[in-house]
Amino acid sequence: MTRIAFGRRAALVSGVAAVAAPAILRAQAEPVKIATLTPLTGAGGPYGPVMAKVAASVVEEVNAAGGVLGRKVQLVSEDDQTNPDAGVRAARKLIDVDKVAAIMGTWASSVTTAVAPLCWESKTFLCTVSGADSITQLPHQGFLVRTQPNSTLQVARSGEFMLSLGARKIYTMIPQTPFTQTTFDLMGKLVAKAGGTHQGLVYDDKKTTYRTEVDQALRTNPDMIFAAGYTPDTVVLLKDIYRAGFKGKIIGFGYSINQKLVDQIGQPEVVEGVYTYSPSPDEGSTAYERVKKATGLARPDPYTCQVYDHASLVLMAMEQAKVATGVAIKDNIRKVSQGGGKAVDNAVDGLKAIASGQKVDYSGASGPCDFDDKGDIIDCKFRYEQIKGGKFTLVKIA
Repeated sequence: MTRIAFGRRAALVSGVAAVAAPAILRAQAEPVKIATLTPLTGAGGPYGPVMAKVAASVVEEVNAAGGVLGRKVQLVSEDDQTNPDAGVRAARKLIDVDKVAAIMGTWASSVTTAVAPLCWESKTFLCTVSGADSITQLPHQGFLVRTQPNSTLQVARSGEFMLSLGARKIYTMIPQTPFTQTTFDLMGKLVAKAGGTHQGLVYDDKKTTYRTEVDQALRTNPDMIFAAGYTPDTVVLLKDIYRAGFKGKIIGFGYSINQKLVDQIGQPEVVEGVYTYSPSPDEGSTAYERVKKATGLARPDPYTCQVYDHASLVLMAMEQAKVATGVAIKDNIRKVSQGGGKAVDNAVDGLKAIASGQKVDYSGASGPCDFDDKGDIIDCKFRYEQIKGGKFTLVKIA
């Protein structure tokens, strides 16, 4: 009879393998966790719920097609309340408790600025729709991209549009935000270059009236006012501008001057003729049509379209890396969104192509998703509208 003896080392290895194998199997079976952190309440409340909804639709489609890396995807959604403190608490829960690989959809620049350090310190990837220039100037170490054009690009496009309407004396009224000083600096240079003048003031967005500030603005005889706040304060501001008898042109952000604002004001004459501008989704594309179907909206807003792209890019980057971590997303998100390859516009097709060994180039509901080294979207189109008879009418997309 042959006796088989195991040495101490062999026994230890065997024991470790026996213990480790179930852990490995459990890890392989556990769902891939990603999250949305959107403003379900607060100033961004009109946008956050549908942003979370469209991310859930991407996850549902991916899971129905087999998931990512052979694992189901689990989406966790939290409310940042359009408030930095609430955003930090929610992000800490997503990172420490839920252990998500990516957070998507932060909306207000102040929230993104507060949350970003938590993400890069924990190596959690962050996709945002915030626009302040300062965000991508943070030392985020590559753990952040944004699909929203930065302040520089937004101000340039808005200023060019104002000038095209014949405005030469522009006055900006804006609350204190991460993009306030950038707006003043860039608008001043742009208007001066065209032979015009630009002035402005910063107001307290918690006040119940801005009549003093409006009177100060009107003393400069502007031919156009840039109302650059959020919906709650802009409701008050537009009413005070109307009561002051201003006869010039008014423009504001599309995320602020929206249907909710028109309904809240309840006086069509107050908003008649007001212009808005916002980044334009890729209207008419198949990805845009998917977002319409998923949300039930005839015209999904830019942020919802961008979050659809966030979810698609994050999941494809994981498949490309063969690892479901924030580091894997950071290292691979550009590999699936730029530089050539098979054109794809949804996560399911992209995942199948990547799994078969193909290189992909994703362009989604918000358009091409090409990022520079800082994480900024390189370019996008803008949509300009004017309120006529209580309805938003298209001026142009350019």
